[in-house]
Amino acid sequence: MVSSERNRRLTSNEQGRKGTVAKAFMTALPRTLPVCISFFFLAMSYGVLMGTRGFSFLWPMCMSAFIFTGSMEFVTVELLVSAFNPLAALMLAIMLGTRHLFYGISMLGRFKNMGWKKLYLIFSLCDETFAIDNGTTIPDTVDRGWFYFFVGLLNQLSWVAGATLGGVLGGRITFGTTGLDFVMTAMFVVIFVDQWMTTKRKSHMAALTGIVVPAVCLGLFGSDDFMIPSLAAMLVLFLALRPYLDDLDIEDGSPDKADGTIGKEVRS
Repeated sequence: MVSSERNRRLTSNEQGRKGTVAKAFMTALPRTLPVCISFFFLAMSYGVLMGTRGFSFLWPMCMSAFIFTGSMEFVTVELLVSAFNPLAALMLAIMLGTRHLFYGISMLGRFKNMGWKKLYLIFSLCDETFAIDNGTTIPDTVDRGWFYFFVGLLNQLSWVAGATLGGVLGGRITFGTTGLDFVMTAMFVVIFVDQWMTTKRKSHMAALTGIVVPAVCLGLFGSDDFMIPSLAAMLVLFLALRPYLDDLDIEDGSPDKADGTIGKEVRS
């Protein structure tokens, strides 16, 4: 009897956990699907570039899976066909990845108490994933850890799939691919405009900081030397303003706090 009751409890707990995971997936899917579609075609352009440079589809497939930094992947296309300079490649990768410092600072509270999922959440955090995680008010009945996990996973899977298909097709394309590397710049502009127009926050301080600081540094240091001072200045400002940025209230009064109180978390 005791063993039977224990088995029933274990079965019930397992069913409850599966229901929690499934609900988080179904909540994340519609919010992520538009990004997944754009990711797929954007990654295809990257895969095509790699293919037209003579690389096997395995290169974009593996690079998209393990690097998963779109801007760096596009830049790597030219690095791989230019003179070997590992120090320059390292510095370029650091500069392009510095923006993730700002994403990480913003997500410190949201990624608390995530258990094993936290490592993948950090790895899979990209521009679009950050936009969804930061802009979504998660229902109280949805486990936020699994929600964040599926947002990152769906985005990455669509990116890897697109890059792989692009790599397969790239070796068979004969027309010119000039301008394909501009798609990343266009994507960042679209993300910024969309967040500016749809955000529910009362202040656009973070966005304004990202505009004003580089503009000032551009005037002070010139177009060749403004990037590093801009990143350093923004990092200092975001760290100094973090308490204010974290405590901004949503206009409709719904909670979106940085202390981990977004939605309901079910440990698993």
